[in-house]
This record gives sequence, C-alpha cells and structure tokens, in this order.
Amino acid sequence: MKHCTLAGLSLICLLLAACSTAPKQEGEREDLLRKADQTVLKFKEADPTIADALNRAHGYAVFPTVGKGGAGVGGAYGRGVVYEQGRPIGFCDLSQASIGLQLGGQKYNELILFENKAALDRFKSGEYALAAQASAVAAASGSGANARYKDGVMVFTLGEKGLMYEASVGGQKFSFQPM
Repeated sequence: MKHCTLAGLSLICLLLAACSTAPKQEGEREDLLRKADQTVLKFKEADPTIADALNRAHGYAVFPTVGKGGAGVGGAYGRGVVYEQGRPIGFCDLSQASIGLQLGGQKYNELILFENKAALDRFKSGEYALAAQASAVAAASGSGANARYKDGVMVFTLGEKGLMYEASVGGQKFSFQPM
C-alpha cells in the first residue's frame, strides 16, 4: 500500500510539472485574461470589501479555476494571471501535491493579494510557496475588511463546485512567466 501511495504521489507531481505556466496560443492567453477579470468581479460581488483590499494591494494573482482532488493522495492545479498596480504583467500557475486524509474533488477560484513590491517580487521569483499550515479566507460579505496579510500575502478562495474533505491552500507552489 505504501508503494501505491508513493507511486500515486509521484504521478501527480509529474503531471503537474508537465503543465505550462502560460497558455501557448494567443487566443488561450486572451481567454485566461478575460476569465481572470471575470473572477475578480466574482470576488467583488461575493464581498464588496475585497475591492478596497485590491486597491490597496501592490499586486495580485488571480486563478479563475483551481481543480483539486484526492483519495489519500491528492493534487491541485490552476493557471492564472499576475497583476501589478492593476495591470496584467504575466501568467502564473499553482500546483499542490498532498497525502493524508482527503477524499473527493472540487473546483474553486483563488485570489492572492501582495501587500508590497517585495512580496510580489518573491512570488515572481518562482521560489514562492504557501507554507503547509497556510489557510485562505473564504470570500463572503465583509471578509475582505477583516482579513490580514501574513508575510505580505493575503489569500481568498471562492467555491465553484464540488465537495472535498480538506480545504487548505498550504503547500501550494507557484511559477511565474512575464508577458
């Protein structure tokens, strides 16, 4: 059983590594930019106070869809857009592999705010990862007003569909590709 779990985790890591940070085709890049803008609007509709948090942030990353699933061994992947001072500057992706108590699958939106240039630069360096104990704030009315930065980063999620027993964002790794 231990070998199956390790083999499954290795397969998920391999599949996640095979995904490209930026869409290959111009049409796909435009589609991702459009979906990112729509996702920001969804967050603002779910919680109008997020608009103020976005205005104060130096930058942010938007993941229109993160797919996550697991049965003992799990993984997540999403592709997004990075903004600095409100303008798109590049594409990013997130990957997460996990092992432990989890069952099911879900899709959700993720919004990561960067408090200052230093936090955004750490993200763009490609060496940024959310700590294993990191958690996100579920976007709901007023959550943006009460959320706080931790190490220059604030994370919001918005459920799209699916059900999964396990909802942390810790252990996510990111890559960045400038436009």
